[in-house]
Amino acid sequence: MSERRAALKPAMTGVVGQSCRRVDGRAKVLGRARFAADLKFPGMLHARVLRSRIPHAVLRRLDTTAALAAPGIVAVYTAQDIPGENRVGIIVKDEPVLVADRIRRVGDALALVVGETEEAVRRALPLIKVDLEPLPPVFSALEALGEGAPKIHGESNIQSVTRVKRGDVETALIRAAVVVSRRYTTQMVEHAYLEPEAGVAAMEEGLLTLWVSTQNPHYDRREVARVLGIGQHRVRVVQTPTGGGFGGKLDLSVQCLLGLAVWKTGRPVRLVYQREESFIASPKRHPYIIDYTSACDGEGKLMAVKVRIIGDTGAYASYGPAVLKRAAMHATGPYEVPNVDVEAYCVYTNNPTAGAMRGFGVPQIAFAHESQMDLLAAALGLDPFSIRLRNCLRPGSFTATGQMLAASVGIEETIVRARARARELGMLGGEEP
Repeated sequence: MSERRAALKPAMTGVVGQSCRRVDGRAKVLGRARFAADLKFPGMLHARVLRSRIPHAVLRRLDTTAALAAPGIVAVYTAQDIPGENRVGIIVKDEPVLVADRIRRVGDALALVVGETEEAVRRALPLIKVDLEPLPPVFSALEALGEGAPKIHGESNIQSVTRVKRGDVETALIRAAVVVSRRYTTQMVEHAYLEPEAGVAAMEEGLLTLWVSTQNPHYDRREVARVLGIGQHRVRVVQTPTGGGFGGKLDLSVQCLLGLAVWKTGRPVRLVYQREESFIASPKRHPYIIDYTSACDGEGKLMAVKVRIIGDTGAYASYGPAVLKRAAMHATGPYEVPNVDVEAYCVYTNNPTAGAMRGFGVPQIAFAHESQMDLLAAALGLDPFSIRLRNCLRPGSFTATGQMLAASVGIEETIVRARARARELGMLGGEEP
């Protein structure tokens, strides 16, 4: 052990199992924490976003004349005012900061109104006239995969496909004693954090500084610089105390819009989403359609798993490719399966964008693979603990992707302890097999 690691060991062992005071706890409990919406600067302007109320359309024209003439309005910005690239995205640059030609979801940002007061901006927003041509929308991921479905991006609604294959699944299915096939569906989920998306930005000695509620300040900095067409050295992002995120604030929200407004006006600007706006515009948990087939021998030992996952990523990719890739890699669960065939599709629709959320694609597939284990156990007359103990990963096991687990595999111990505790509570009967 190195001297540095040896020096750290006593401190680390003293912390494990002990109650630790939260670094930010006192300020939050006493109401002293300053969230993004609490920040104010002299001469600060206020901004609001005009958002689409229809899911799919060609945007022909925005007439901002009346809004610009409204009392207290300083500027109205549209896609034509963006000096750099009008495309952002953590993995795929497919989402406009302000729509230039094509609306793909309810909530797409069309224009940014900046004024002296929040009330002035609120009154000016509906004065913008929107000329558009509605297009047929698609709200089902299954329909989006069908022939003739409206195309959201390019020539296909399939954003990406992840495949995991190992062994000979079809032969294993024929030889298996029990085969269970089911379809599982999971719903879209809203993060519903207490603090809506918010931020304030200002110029400080030639440096564009943003104080924002975010989980990804380095990504924010990069994207703001790209949108403004400036070097990253001219942008600084400060992560304010975040009033809930759960993955939902890994995506951009106010960042590029604030950067645009400050860059153009030279004055500090504040932008805070309304609660309805947060529900409409923020990313969600991906809804899945999962076709799952499991096969085992007469003793309950898994022989094969065959899975097809369709994930609805909505109008823009966001974290979708990574979320569906994670789902594919975890489709077999914490179990050793010699024969595996998994396909995971990340699919565009005109639904709200789906992105990162706690568990990052795995909770949905866990619902499916654990349901399958219960069904297999019932078919063989086994209890749910026993079938899991016969199949759970251990040191030396291989995952579906071929990784050999050398150490730190705790599921067997967890199942044994959980079963013992269930018996103590009178939830199970009988003796351990």
